Amino acid sequence: MNEAMLYKKLEDKKVKCGLCSHGCTIADGKRGICGVRENRKGTLYSLVYGKAIAAHIDPIEKKPFFNYLPGSKSFSIATTGCNFRCKFCQNWQISQKADSYKEMPGENLPPEDVVRLAKENNCESIAYTYTEPTIFFEYAYDTSILAKKEGIANLYVTNGFMSEEMLRIYKKYLNAANVDLKAFTDRFYGEICSASLEPVLNSLRLMKKLGIWVEVTTLVIPTLNDSMDELRQIAEFIKNELGNETPWHISRFYPHYRLKNLPQTDIETIHRAREIGLDTGLRYVYTGNIPGDIGENTYCYNCNELLIKRYLFTVYENRIEDSKCPNCGAKIDGRLLVDIEGLIKK
Repeated sequence: MNEAMLYKKLEDKKVKCGLCSHGCTIADGKRGICGVRENRKGTLYSLVYGKAIAAHIDPIEKKPFFNYLPGSKSFSIATTGCNFRCKFCQNWQISQKADSYKEMPGENLPPEDVVRLAKENNCESIAYTYTEPTIFFEYAYDTSILAKKEGIANLYVTNGFMSEEMLRIYKKYLNAANVDLKAFTDRFYGEICSASLEPVLNSLRLMKKLGIWVEVTTLVIPTLNDSMDELRQIAEFIKNELGNETPWHISRFYPHYRLKNLPQTDIETIHRAREIGLDTGLRYVYTGNIPGDIGENTYCYNCNELLIKRYLFTVYENRIEDSKCPNCGAKIDGRLLVDIEGLIKK
């Protein structure tokens, strides 16, 4: 248990948390929406510092990052808790139960051990993922400082609902973020996630402004966010606000958690969404949860040459040379340093 960052003390031993866009005002003895930040006699504490509920070595494509260190390994960690209540959460067993715990579950894994394990396993990055990393920011922040000293990249896989102050503090250490842009309506965010849209859009804009590499993911859910008009709005936002070099991952939904009543997304819908992204002018539009699909690969936006061949989360071929297309010489965006042998191609 560590004292939290980014909060203000109020009267009557209340505190106001400034970590995410909920801005919870928390009475003495109570917790914020995330379930892992508790007010104890006017001091806000993180209950999950160094308490890893999950720690795995993953291919970076699983996050997903396709234009950042493709083919590399990422040491991935999470704690319990989340500031969203997504009805389709894939990891609800570890993200949605925090309020029920008096003592937080997880193994003791302090920042120095996370970095040591990443080095020992030849991981080029550490990913803060699985649950929402913003809710364990202090843990991620201290780990990121140590990782940077060792030349290890720091990656956030996030819902984008953090505060501006948090991002500005973290910008020195955060290399890349994959942000879930779950839909483009407040109704979806309110009814399905118990949140709102605009703070996510603001975080995306600020990340790009701060020089953080950004990739965007949208899970397309039948009847909820699968209209072609809404998907086009997302594509246009990415191009106009973030830049056409920003990769967009469009993932297929499978019935899960509290949305088991809905069907899986039709593959044709995913393909149409990818076409919308490409027609809008995005350079890199990927499909997810469709093994063997053409949308798993990276192509040159200028000449359509196959550059990186993938199957699921495995890179089988990376033909990019000096960040350029070998066929036409076009500059390929991102950080593209690792080949399938794990050798660095600086």
